[in-house]
This record gives sequence, structure tokens and C-alpha cells, in this order.
Amino acid sequence: MRRHWSLFSTASRYALIGHTRNRFAMLLVVVYIPVWIALAYVTIPDRPAPFRLRATGEVLSPPGNHLTQITGALNAVTLIAGFMMFAATFTGGAFDRRLAMAGYPRYHLVLAKLSALTLVCAAIAGYATVAVGFSWPPRQPIVLAAALFCAALTYGALGVVFGSVLRREVEGMFAILMISILDVALQNPLSSSGSDSAVVRFLPTYGAVQAGMSAAFSDASAVQGLVIQCLWLVAAASAGFLVFRRRTGNALPPERRPWVPAPHGPGAAGDTPAPLPSAEPGPSAQHVRPT
Repeated sequence: MRRHWSLFSTASRYALIGHTRNRFAMLLVVVYIPVWIALAYVTIPDRPAPFRLRATGEVLSPPGNHLTQITGALNAVTLIAGFMMFAATFTGGAFDRRLAMAGYPRYHLVLAKLSALTLVCAAIAGYATVAVGFSWPPRQPIVLAAALFCAALTYGALGVVFGSVLRREVEGMFAILMISILDVALQNPLSSSGSDSAVVRFLPTYGAVQAGMSAAFSDASAVQGLVIQCLWLVAAASAGFLVFRRRTGNALPPERRPWVPAPHGPGAAGDTPAPLPSAEPGPSAQHVRPT
């Protein structure tokens, strides 16, 4: 048990160090999230924007700038989490393969990456929720933070997939950027007239958007949206694990069991051993007279 914990803690420490060295991502977290949320509050008109929330069936009419802040926060956390995990996977892929080929357990590497991703996404989601709360108080701030957290985790897992599959860094950045923009923009009632369409149910952050809007503008339960988002999260994490397992492998020879000689002779293979000859003289030997 102590050995497993040592392997996991070592891999987790290096994963966190890799994230902290990504200074551009740290700058995006500190600056991009509050600036984007503040600009949405200042520039978007505050007139009501009615729409029907599919998760609860109720019609909400929040101010347009508040609505854009929620979708902007979702877009920001998904972009940053996806970028960070793609960069960590893309730049550290060769190192991970060397570790796996040298015999480092892949399960410990994957769990370390997931742990680092969880801590990063929790910090990003909490920071974005606080940034939104400076403008106006959401109805359910904890549920809003949970929705942002699940959305960030989903795109972080997608970043692991892109970092393992794509060959060029610009391809992964462009893929994450375009998927996140289209995903959130199609669900924003201000920018898309089809936000109530049945097609949006298949988008990666559909559950997070439904849960986030319900938590921000109503007191209704957002459990259904969080469950849907968790399904997307499990699918993305499973894909990331399968891709990582395919790209890494152990190059050490398999461990050999100690050689034990097989039994042979009369008692081999479960046969009944032959009886030993008796040490006592038989009846014929008693009547033999010495000469």
C-alpha cells in the first residue's frame, strides 16, 4: 500500500508542477475569466431575455447581461481547462511513454492526471463563481460552481484525448477553441434562436448549461442537468484513459515464475506409489537351512 501511495503522490506532484509552469494558462485564469465576465455585464443590454429551460420546463426571463455572464463563464472555464490538459498531455506525452515503458504503472499515471485535473478545475470553477457573484448574487451559487466544475472536467478530459491523438499543437488548440465556442454559443438564447432545439441536447456542455442557468436564475433543482453532464464526463474520461493506454506500454519483459521441476517416476501425475518391499523374511526364507 505504501508503494502505491508513493507512486501516485510522485506522479501527482509532477503533474501539478507541469500545470503551474504553464504561465500563460495561469494568466488566463487570473485575467481572462473576470475580464470576460465584467465585459459581458457592461456591454450587453440588461433588458429581459425570456427563454424556456428544457431541464425544468419553466420559462425564465433573466437580464441579458446576466445570461451572457453565465454562458461566458462556462465558455471560459471549458477553454482554460481544455487548453491546460491538452498542453500538459501534448508536451509530456513522450515523458509519460518513457515512464510506462520503464515499468511505471499506467494506472498511477492516469489517476495522478485526473487528480491534478480535479484540483485545477475546482479552483477555476470557484474563481469563476466568485467573479459572477461580484455583479449579482446567483440563486444557488454552490450548484452553479458544480456546473462549472463538471463542464471544466469534461473539456479537460477532451484535452487529454486531443493531446494524445493530434500530432500538432495548433490542431489541438483550434479543436478545443472551436468546439467550446460552438457548444456554448448554440445554447445561448441571445446568440442562437435554436437554443431550445432538441439538437443541443447532444452538445458536450448541455447538462452544465441547464444546471448553471437553473442555479443562477431559479430555485428549481438542477440535479438532472448535473447527471447529464456527469455522463458526458464519464464518456470523455473513458476515452482519455483508452487513448492513453493505447499510446503507452510496458517494454519490460514479463516476470517469470520460478522454475520447479515436475515430478516423474512411478508416483508422477497422481499415480499411486508402489509399495516398498518388506524388511521381514518371507515364509520360504524361514525353512532354508544354511549349508
